[in-house]
Order: sequence, then C-alpha cells, then structure tokens
Amino acid sequence: MEVGIGVLTTCIGLLCTVAGLVIVFFTFRRNRDKDVKSDATESAIIRTKLDNIGQSVDSIRIDFKASDQRWTALSERVIRNEESVKQAHKRIDKIENKGEF
Repeated sequence: MEVGIGVLTTCIGLLCTVAGLVIVFFTFRRNRDKDVKSDATESAIIRTKLDNIGQSVDSIRIDFKASDQRWTALSERVIRNEESVKQAHKRIDKIENKGEF
C-alpha cells in the first residue's frame, strides 16, 4: 500500500506541475499580448506627438522667414532714409554757406 501512495503522490505532483506549466504558459502569452498592445498604443501616441511637434516647428520656421523678410525690408528702408537725410543735410549746409539763412 505504501508503494501505491507514493505513486499516487508522484502522479498528483506531476499533474500539479503540468497544470502549473500550462497556467504559466497561458499567463505569459496573455501578458505578452497585452504588452504588445500597450507598446503599440504608446508608439502611436509618441508618433502623434512627434508629428504635432514637427508641424509646430514648420509653423515657427514659416513665421521666422516672414519676420526675417520684414526685418530685411525695414533695414532697406532705414538705409534709404539715412541716405535721404544725408542728402538733405548736404543741401541745408549749402544753403547755410550761401548765407541765405
């Protein structure tokens, strides 16, 4: 009878081990699928945020170019005004030297 109990105990132990392995396998598989879904969701969110950042950078670049063009136009106007003022001063100096004033 002792041999029967030993064999029975061994069989129960083996069945529990096999059942444990099956449970571990399915749990691993389920968790792996959840991890893949989670990673895919995270990746999509990151891609979306990067796209938004890229669009913002492009918008800033366009605004910067427009500002640069305005600064260039303003700089040209200042140069022309300085030349005009210089010519006006020369004319004023000529008038003052003639003694008309």
